[in-house]
Parts: sequence; structure tokens; C-alpha cells
Amino acid sequence: MVQKYQSPVRVYKYPFELVMMAYERRFPSCPQIPVVINCEIISDWTSGDSSLRKTERRCKLHVDAPYLLKKIIGVDHVYFIQKNSLNLRNRTLDIEAYNESFQSRVVVLETCRYFVHPENSDWTCFEQCAEVDIKSFFGFENTIEKLAMKQYSANIAKGKEVLEHFMAELRTEGITHVARWLPSPDDPESIQLEENNDSSFDGTVSPVSLCSKPRRNSGQQTSKECQSQLDTEYIQRYLGQLTLMQESRLVQLRKSFAQLHKGKIPSDTMLLRFLRARDFNVEKARHLLSESLSWRKKHGVDKVLSEYQMPQIVKDYFPGGWHHHDKDGRPIYLLRLGQMDVKGLLKTIGEDGLLKLTLHVCEEGLRLTEEATLNRGKPISTWCLLVDLEGLNMRHLWRPGIKALLHIIEIVEANYPETLGRVLIIRAPRVFPILWTLVSTFIDDITRTKFLFYGGNDYQEPGGLVDYIPNEVVPDFLGGPCKTAVKEGSLVPKSLYLTEGELGREGHHITDDSIYSSVSIAKGQSHEVSLNISDAGSVITWDFDIIREAVTFSVLRVAKQANHLSQGDNSTGALEEREKVEAPITCRDGESVQGSHVCSSPGVYLLSWSHSTGDHKAVLMYYYEILNSADYRGSMSSLQSGNSSFSALSSSCTATIATTSLR
Repeated sequence: MVQKYQSPVRVYKYPFELVMMAYERRFPSCPQIPVVINCEIISDWTSGDSSLRKTERRCKLHVDAPYLLKKIIGVDHVYFIQKNSLNLRNRTLDIEAYNESFQSRVVVLETCRYFVHPENSDWTCFEQCAEVDIKSFFGFENTIEKLAMKQYSANIAKGKEVLEHFMAELRTEGITHVARWLPSPDDPESIQLEENNDSSFDGTVSPVSLCSKPRRNSGQQTSKECQSQLDTEYIQRYLGQLTLMQESRLVQLRKSFAQLHKGKIPSDTMLLRFLRARDFNVEKARHLLSESLSWRKKHGVDKVLSEYQMPQIVKDYFPGGWHHHDKDGRPIYLLRLGQMDVKGLLKTIGEDGLLKLTLHVCEEGLRLTEEATLNRGKPISTWCLLVDLEGLNMRHLWRPGIKALLHIIEIVEANYPETLGRVLIIRAPRVFPILWTLVSTFIDDITRTKFLFYGGNDYQEPGGLVDYIPNEVVPDFLGGPCKTAVKEGSLVPKSLYLTEGELGREGHHITDDSIYSSVSIAKGQSHEVSLNISDAGSVITWDFDIIREAVTFSVLRVAKQANHLSQGDNSTGALEEREKVEAPITCRDGESVQGSHVCSSPGVYLLSWSHSTGDHKAVLMYYYEILNSADYRGSMSSLQSGNSSFSALSSSCTATIATTSLR
């Protein structure tokens, strides 16, 4: 099993040359990192102009393991090889380290890089990644794996502390500036590097950009924006305090989506919410988020805030709304559930209407948490739900209402995880345990821990509302001084009820109707869509998302069927000749593919998806459209270029992604 670590970018607010001087002080040994006993230089090469240096060290490390385990493996120390490539021209230091001991059983590979901050040349950035692959280790593979990652995490945590220690040491010695390397005026512009130099000194520096502001946490960012690397200050300011391994998993998931999706990809806060929902398991979070993104795309959820029109029935009779912030800065949503006429709302706006209202509230909540993060100077990613149950009775246990509620909870749990920071349930009546028993099984275990319940007037006692909500914003209907725009709620007049037929016509079934089609494909099978193209120059466009497993997609043209005499058979049969007009591509779960094809001639064309690997059925959703040549008024060259970008996407789809998960 391979364990991976990928750090965000750490920023040191010191010039590169000063950081390098501090870095060198950790050799040959460093009391601040006691696991490193000693480092001896094996080779050390410097270019003629002193701009390039290549150093190789053999480091002796203490084995931090239980006494019994050390006796079994028979060693107290292990050895690592570290190769440093310093380029003072480009102001970079590349480090590669790998284990020399137990190479046949364990593979440890670490790469680190120091480079100049892209926006401030007097600052230095640092990033690192590592892989640990335990192949076999006397039956102690899991133990060694845990020890290795524990030790590695501890060393990472000390890294910044150690560098700051040596920076302080330099300051006490009066060293606050180190001159940059400058070429000698007598040297030619291009220096011939010596034979033992490698590609680390090729004179090029990869462009790097860092995140400086958050994207909408309910929305998405472009793949170009996602190329901006996360740095620790950005994470702490906009996303919150994360452990080193949590930061690593966020970086891994972010890179995975940037490589799989060429269009819009999830924002950093959205990635973090789904990681938290799956206990920072990258693969599980990626699967859950991929399904949610497909759901959002299929039902146009990203347009809810701009397009949703609140029905008059909701304005008049729905007892819920936003109300200030709690003591932690979270937006508060008030819901007077005990005063809500569930049956009346379902009979007038339908389950779909209630679901769309819920989605609008969830999207508003995400927008408000983003605003709170910017306004309050600290990360706020969740909101507070205050539910007043006064008036709750048996009519709220109406079976269709409960069914609709459970359905809505199921959708919200799957697509808005980790958005609720706290749920305050107040004035819970005796009938409430019945409702809670029905509902609680559909609520995630982590979310359930955020519920606080108060019966009767207990919410007014110490430990009640005022512990979580500022006294000045406690609603007036709960005995506080703050007036609220949230309606008390009342019964919806039956004269406004719609018939079942009217509800069917009015409802836009968010769970059923969509321009996208969904299909499951068994292993060894394929799914084909036949398109009859009557005009040359017509354009076929497609858009599909892979939900599960991998599929191979291709576009074919069916030639006219011709009589064919089979070899060794006197019977005459008709064979269907197929011509590939787009090269097949293999796409894996979580990938989103868009493309187009300009038909060179009339005929029958096939969009084909086949599934040949994996243990489960492949699942995908797709949409296609035919633009007739007579109706299309755009530029054919633009479509051809779009086809070229599709081909580029094809190549990326089949590339191996090394950072998709922490296995």
C-alpha cells in the first residue's frame, strides 16, 4: 500500500539567499531534529561561476520504533540518501531523498523545493511531497506504515520551527542580508555546464502562482484558477486550521479534480466540506463530490440563486428565514417548524417546490458563510439552524409529509455535507421523539452530534440559547429583544390547494426530468446512440460525466449495409461496416467530457460507450445535440478547434494520475 503526502506551499518572509544560509546550518546534524544523527557529504560539485551546486549526502537516522520491533528487524539506525540541486541563477533549491536501508522491502521517496515567491521576490516558498510504499516487512507492514507516516508528520511540523530557529540565530549574529548571486561581467551569457550536471540546472523555472482570495464556496473555479497553489496562510485565513495530513489530502483532491476536469471545478471550501464528510479519505470524498457535481449539473443547481422565484404561497405561509449571526459568526436560519403547515405547502407547491426552496436556502447559506468569512476576518464555512417546535403535533406526522421530508434530507445530506455547524432544537414537545426517531436515521452520524435539544423553556436557562446566540439577536417570539421578519406561519387555505393533475403539470421534477440521460453498462457491454444525419456539415455535440468505473468513448459512422458472402458459407448476409471518425478515449469515474464532430457526409453516426474493466457496472449520464448545417450560423473553424481541444482532453483522460487518492 502506498501512502502519499503533498504539502501546501509554505511561505517564509525572508529572501531566498538568507533562507539558504539558514538551511545549511542544519547540517551535519541538528539538535532540533533529533531523529537525524548525522549527515556526511558523499559528493559536492560547484560550477565554475559558483551559481550552481550539487550536493549528495548520506544521512544516518535513528529508528523511532518500539524496542521489540527494533530487536526483530535488528537495527537501531537507517540510512537515507539526500541529493540537493541549488541554482542561484534561478534562486531555486530542489531536494530529493530516498531510503538506502531496506530498499527491497520499503520505498520512501521525498521531493522538496524552495523557490522565490511569485509576487514578492524578497520572500521564499517551500513545498514538499512524499510517497511511502511498504512492500513487505516481516509481517509488520501496517505497523511500519503508521510509524513512518507518524515520524514524517512530526518532522514536517518541525520544519518551519527549525528554519525560524536558524533565522533567529543569524539575526543574533548580525546577519540580516545575503547578497544575490550575480554573473561576472567577463563571463558569456551562456555558461557551458560540466558533464556531471543534470536537468535540475536546465535554466528554466516552472511558473507558479498562489491563491490570494477564496472562490465561491457553493460554486466552482476554472481549471486555470485551480493551478494556483494553496499556501498555508491562505488555508488558515480562508479555510481554517487543518492538520498537516488534512492539508495534504486537500492538496491531493484539488490536484485530482484539476487534472480530471478541464472546465469548472469545485472551490476549495467545497472540496474541504466533502473531505470532512468522508473523514479526509481522498478517494471516498472524490467519489461523493463527483456524484454531487453531476447532480448539480443535471438539475442546474448552480443557477438556483439567480433564477429561483419564490412562490407567493411561500412568501405568505412559510415560517423560515435568515436572522443575524451566532456567537461564532455563523449565519442563523430560523425555522418555526411547529407553525409550518406541511400538508398545505405540499398541496400547493408540491414536493418539488419544497425541495427547490430548500436548495435555495442551502445555496444562500453558502453565500452568507462566504460573506461572513470576508467580513469577520476568519474562516466560517457553516451556518446555524435554530428550529422552534412550539405547536408541533400529530398533524406534522402526516405520512406524505414525512416521506417528502426524508427525501429532502437525503438529497441535502448527499450534496451539502458539513454545512451545518450547529442545530438548536427548542421547545420540543412530547410528540417530538416520534418524529426524531423517523428522521434521525437519515442524518449523518457527524451531523447528529451537532444537534442540541431543549424541552419547554429550558432554552432560557444557563446553557441555553444565550450561550450560542448573542442576547441582542434572540428573536422576540423567544423572549428576546430582536424583531424578526420570519412569519409565524398559519394554515394554508384549502381553496389554494392544487389537484394531483395540477401538481403534476406545475411541478418540475428535479429528481426525474433532465436534458441528461443516465445509463448503466455491464462489463463487456456497450451503449450506443444512433444519430441519422441528413446534411453534410451538420455538427454533433456531446457532454457526458462518468459516475462510476471506466468507459471507452468513440464516435463512428455506419457505412451502407452490403451483401457479403461469408467465407465457407454459401448464405448471403448483410454486414454493417463501421468507420471511426473520432479516436476512442478512455475516461474514468469523476471525469467530465465535452466535444463535437463536424459530419463530412450524411449517414448514420453512433455515439458509443463501452465498458470492459472493473468489478461493477459503469454508470454515466450524457447529453447530445445535433446542429443542422442549415441552422448553424457559427464558424466551422471554431468547432474544429473545439474538436482539437477534445483530442487534447482525450490524451489527458488516459494519463495516469498519481495523486488521486491516499491509499
